[in-house]
Amino acid sequence: MFMGVQEVFRGVKEMNPRWTDSLAHSLRRSVGRALSDFSMIGEGDRIVLGLSGGKDSLVLLHALSEFRRRSPVPFELAACTVALTGMDVSHLEDYCRARGVPYMVLRHPIIEIIQGRNERSPCSFCANLRRGMLNSRARDQGFNKLALGHNLDDAVETFFMNLFRAGRARSFQPRFLQDRTGIEVIRPLVYARETSIVAEARRLELPILLGACPYAGRTERQRTKEMLVEMKERVPDIFANVANALKNLDASDRWRVTEKPDRPS
Repeated sequence: MFMGVQEVFRGVKEMNPRWTDSLAHSLRRSVGRALSDFSMIGEGDRIVLGLSGGKDSLVLLHALSEFRRRSPVPFELAACTVALTGMDVSHLEDYCRARGVPYMVLRHPIIEIIQGRNERSPCSFCANLRRGMLNSRARDQGFNKLALGHNLDDAVETFFMNLFRAGRARSFQPRFLQDRTGIEVIRPLVYARETSIVAEARRLELPILLGACPYAGRTERQRTKEMLVEMKERVPDIFANVANALKNLDASDRWRVTEKPDRPS
């Protein structure tokens, strides 16, 4: 079970004072634009956030917990970590307490399974397994949405990986419904650049888990990331251009911006 709100505040340890700071204006604006463009949150939603302990998911928790306090639309927010063997999540628990977010940990020997299978695509396998576990727990606990911390860099990297490896100009959707579970996935950081997320994670002194994955830095995504660093030197607007292109692709692939009614003049 998730900790209830009262349990979240009970027994809070010494807290980093920066954890209660407001999110930087530029990030708050990009998250707000994504939430609006793709109608990610509605009244009465029960959202569970996949908290990996990386910079993206921690910044996303900061953003959504702040948005929850300010939003005229009431919704619930909780966080869940799928923890690798031996992972110390005590600082994540402290951070969730500081933000007033119920928290739960699911422990699973993912690395051991990958090694036992001699998995050729460990990152993809791990992501799918963790998301499956999060979906199952969200459904069992009555949540209807799963928030993930993918950012604009992730979207552009995925676009080029699909283009080069599958010959298809597509990326993941900022919001989509999973037919099998009925859980809707939302990605509120989809307009945010990784550089701004890194800077904000440092400013807020977020409790980032380092060195948890033995495959970090040795993947196809990392090679694509390095390629994009070189490309950006020649095409400074490449990330914005790809994001714009993703809204104007074939209907089956493009990002679907929610139509808004005209405001009366």
